[in-house]
Amino acid sequence: MDIARILLMGRRASKLKKDDIKELEAQTYFDGKQLRKWYTEFVKDCPNGEMTKDEFAKLYGQFFPPGDQTKFVDYIFNVFDEDKNGVITFKEFIRAISITTKGSIDEKLNWAFDLYDIDNDGFVTRAEMVDIVTAIYVLHGKAAEGDPVSRKVDQLFAKLDFDSDARISREEFCEGFKTDPWIRKALLSQYE
Repeated sequence: MDIARILLMGRRASKLKKDDIKELEAQTYFDGKQLRKWYTEFVKDCPNGEMTKDEFAKLYGQFFPPGDQTKFVDYIFNVFDEDKNGVITFKEFIRAISITTKGSIDEKLNWAFDLYDIDNDGFVTRAEMVDIVTAIYVLHGKAAEGDPVSRKVDQLFAKLDFDSDARISREEFCEGFKTDPWIRKALLSQYE
């Protein structure tokens, strides 16, 4: 038994309550049986019922390409951590998994917007988009300096910033993605 497990023995997560299951069934695309299975796996990795950024990086970094995952994992963690308290609870985790795996296009677009809106102010600035696009380039082991990132961000901003206020609202982001095939291709190609 490792030291972390010994230290956490007194802080085990409680069982998933019936009220929690009902709440999560209403908020996700998972049924009670699936939720209990996800919860069992979650508490195996996070016995105290909370996932830290380091645990998240270790556990979910294996699903990302072999490039430097550090910044991208930080940004993904930020979206999972709904209340911004530095840990992901099971409820936060399963809601994010539900949206990213089974959500509607609108839910996925809103989730993607939250990823790009690093400071959570309801808008994506050019600097935020540069940070995310750079993190994606680095994640894929591509050069992320200067021109390719800047050019892609300039192109995206030209198409998404409908009201030319130097920031992209949630509505502009979602509408642009839905209506412009170039934007869809540009945003999705970053993840390939």
